[in-house]
Amino acid sequence: MEHIIYILQQVVNGLQLGAVYALIALGYTMVYGVLRLINFAHGDVFMLGAFVAYFLISKFSMPIYLVFILTMFSCALVGYLIEKIAYKPLRDAPKISLLITAVGVSLFLEYFLSLNAIFTPNYIAFPRPFDVKAYDFTFLSITNVQVIIFIITFISLFILYLLIYKTKYGIAMRAVSHDKETASLMGVGIDGIISFTFIVGASLAGVGGILYGIAYPQINVFMGIMPGIKSFIAAVLGGIGVIHGAVAGGLIIGICEVFVSAFLSSTFRDGVIFIILFAVLLFRPRGLFGKRIEKV
Repeated sequence: MEHIIYILQQVVNGLQLGAVYALIALGYTMVYGVLRLINFAHGDVFMLGAFVAYFLISKFSMPIYLVFILTMFSCALVGYLIEKIAYKPLRDAPKISLLITAVGVSLFLEYFLSLNAIFTPNYIAFPRPFDVKAYDFTFLSITNVQVIIFIITFISLFILYLLIYKTKYGIAMRAVSHDKETASLMGVGIDGIISFTFIVGASLAGVGGILYGIAYPQINVFMGIMPGIKSFIAAVLGGIGVIHGAVAGGLIIGICEVFVSAFLSSTFRDGVIFIILFAVLLFRPRGLFGKRIEKV
């Protein structure tokens, strides 16, 4: 019985981490869906979200709902500027140019920000806006941090679902993802939809940055590297370009990482995630929910 309780507790811990990965993975999969681009700077937008929240809480003592609103707005603005300045001029260039640019934007954000006193490369404590409380049940213990992460992640995913499937912008996004040229002929503004996709994805990354800071209260300029890579792997696992696949992939990666740390060793957790990536690319490259593309 103790082993079962321990396993259930690790599942909850994995879902907590996986929820954050899912929010970041959604940005990867949405941008890839409309632009066929892996935005490697997305993990650094997640990092910026954590730092914006840090300053709003520690320096201005803002209530948590304003922290979420302003952080999402700030990350959305950064995502918009990245798309307009770095990616739009190269939209018709070879895909390798976009890929190299994405890596360059990521490195620029990390090392440029680390040069000033505001964004330090050293770890700093993220101020939790509330005290951590644990709720003990028969088979497991859940903290208020985990409850908040699950609730905010669910609300974010529900709003994203309404946006994509119940609004004109969502219909346009799906049309551009399916066939950009035909959508353009039908009157869809391609530039606007691509920018809107970056804005939505960056906003979700900002939410992920806040939740990550609350759950694991240490942040630094390079904190977005590994979560960004793991979230990308989550998007690939679920099927790059598939919204529900990114969510499922994020939860699976989070659970796998926690289980490896709990039952093997924390030194193996990153390696196992890359083994999952290799296995997906070898045996199911389209991911769990990706559609098979027939060769002509």
